[in-house]
Amino acid sequence: MSRALNIPAPTAAALRGRRIKRWLLARPGIARLGVVILLFVVWEIAARFLVDKLFLSPPSRVFTELDAMFETRGVPAALRITAWELAVAFGMSVVIGLAVGLAVGLHRFSHRSLMPIILLLYGIPQVTILPLFILNFGIGPACKIAFGVTHGIFPIIVTVVAGVQNIKPILFTSAKSMGASRWQVFRWVIFPHMIPSFFAGMRLGMTGVLLGVLLAELYVSTAGIGYFTTVFTQNFNPTKLLGLISVLAAMAIALNEIVRPTELRYSCWRME
Repeated sequence: MSRALNIPAPTAAALRGRRIKRWLLARPGIARLGVVILLFVVWEIAARFLVDKLFLSPPSRVFTELDAMFETRGVPAALRITAWELAVAFGMSVVIGLAVGLAVGLHRFSHRSLMPIILLLYGIPQVTILPLFILNFGIGPACKIAFGVTHGIFPIIVTVVAGVQNIKPILFTSAKSMGASRWQVFRWVIFPHMIPSFFAGMRLGMTGVLLGVLLAELYVSTAGIGYFTTVFTQNFNPTKLLGLISVLAAMAIALNEIVRPTELRYSCWRME
């Protein structure tokens, strides 16, 4: 007769740990909030006790002096200018990236011939060709929008191509055998299956557009958030600088939240 295995009963501490783990897994927002709070605590301690206040301000001071940053002459107008440039550049990036991505991804010849060129252009450090944008578009909003578009279209193109290429060929064959038109194939076969990669590309493109617009403002602009970032840095004013960066982070989060409802709407069929 085989001996029964003596498996020790879990202790009260182990059971409590498992319950806490299950509770946290069911509420990822709590863990995310905890990480953010921890980062702010580390930032506060470092700014007050470890780093010279001339170079780093604590978050408590940054947020309490946001009003002073907004009251700085030219900052509200700069925020409006940058927000408008970001919106235009992002919209153009989505339209161009989606059109080029579909054209390249849906045809084997264009994919084989054009995709290597797109990847080559994507890999070029675009800040090195910023002088070409200045020569062609000047130092006004057109230069910043164009530079932002070149940063935003490539992630969208690459992800749209990847999403289209991953569609199973049997789906196209089935749709065509049932007499579906090109629009119906796009609406009911291509579009639903490329939604996850397309929205992932939109998020990456959003970050790229923000980076491109700010880089152009840093180097050639006399207005916009990038210009005041340079001004606050040169004046050794970390409080206003970090406040401006916080506003940028809020703008990025707002753009992300604008995209999220659309993504959930068109991806709901995958959750069923």
